[in-house]
Amino acid sequence: MIAPAEQLVSLVAPTSVEADQYRGLRHTIERMHKDAGLQVIAVTSPGAGEGKTVTTLNLAASLAQSTRSRVLVIDADLHRPSVGKYLGIALPHSPGLSDAIDDQLDLASAVRHLERFNLAVVLEGSTKPGTYELLNAPHVETLFKEARQLFDYVLVDTPPVVPLPDSRLLAQWVDGFLLVVAAHKTPRKALGEALNLLESARLLGTIFNGEDRPLSAYSSYYGSYAPRDDSARSGSGHGRWWRSRKNE
Repeated sequence: MIAPAEQLVSLVAPTSVEADQYRGLRHTIERMHKDAGLQVIAVTSPGAGEGKTVTTLNLAASLAQSTRSRVLVIDADLHRPSVGKYLGIALPHSPGLSDAIDDQLDLASAVRHLERFNLAVVLEGSTKPGTYELLNAPHVETLFKEARQLFDYVLVDTPPVVPLPDSRLLAQWVDGFLLVVAAHKTPRKALGEALNLLESARLLGTIFNGEDRPLSAYSSYYGSYAPRDDSARSGSGHGRWWRSRKNE
């Protein structure tokens, strides 16, 4: 049995106020799925320690609360994988993504089904040198095509976009990016650089992680969810800003 970390409120406390914040994001993603065919979403951040993995898993778990949805999480942060750690999945994590790429396995061989949560995951797999070359292998395209066929939503936890090129390399296989920013922590310069680096990709929105300033008297109790137009920075004309609380 897996033992998810307490930060994964969509799994351990799905009826909580905190989990409601992810349902707000889920609603927007579901709408984009219906209207624009959005299916494969990469989640990144400007730097390390800004909450991208917790955000990925909470959003995935929220989407998976619909029994009609088939949801997959792929841990593509091969430099600092942590999906398995947050889910409390015991080692070993093989076969995983790196093994599926290196050994040209089919996706199903690397998928773990968490039946209790209606969720599937592909963990990082065996440690291998040359992460960039591994993710640049032709078989990666095959795996993403299989993921699209087998799942309604695929969320890809990718490395931070500023210090590492992996996220930009994976951009060709995803429908868009969510950028997680740590409120009161992420330097403005790093945020600007991340936005510039993702300019050629489809930036779906930015999630403010750890923001605790209420948007209204109502949201001061229930947390906050605030979309607004950010087309000037996202380059897509459909930018969104979300504010998420208690996501460490």
